Amino acid sequence: MFDFGFSEIVLTSAIALVVLGPERLPKVARQVGNWMGRARVMARQLTEQLEREVNAEELLKQRAKTASPPQAAASYPDPLPPDHFPPDPAAPAPAAATPAVVPTPHPNSPQMMHARDQPPAPVSVPVVEPPQPANSLKPDHE
Repeated sequence: MFDFGFSEIVLTSAIALVVLGPERLPKVARQVGNWMGRARVMARQLTEQLEREVNAEELLKQRAKTASPPQAAASYPDPLPPDHFPPDPAAPAPAAATPAVVPTPHPNSPQMMHARDQPPAPVSVPVVEPPQPANSLKPDHE
């Protein structure tokens, strides 16, 4: 990727030693080495991922080619459905059809949802007035 010769590395190291000093240079070199290692790992993972996706795409194309029906079979017409032929007079008559069972609609079906969205029908409740209490302040025997 980068083409560094020996002379460029020596020159860069000398400038870094002058700028950073002998105390901070080992720490910075260690951090730069860690960053370079992480960058290499990320680049390798990216290339592996791209290769896997390209291989997966090629496999899907191959499966699509093999899964399609052969061209020779597609040229023949489909067989006629059974109801196309006239009924056989020697065959017994079909039995009477049984009534179909109508399933109840699901609570979340559109019909039931529509019924739930409607306001409830008004209910008439008879109003009963409470009995009047007897006047307990008046004595009964006067």
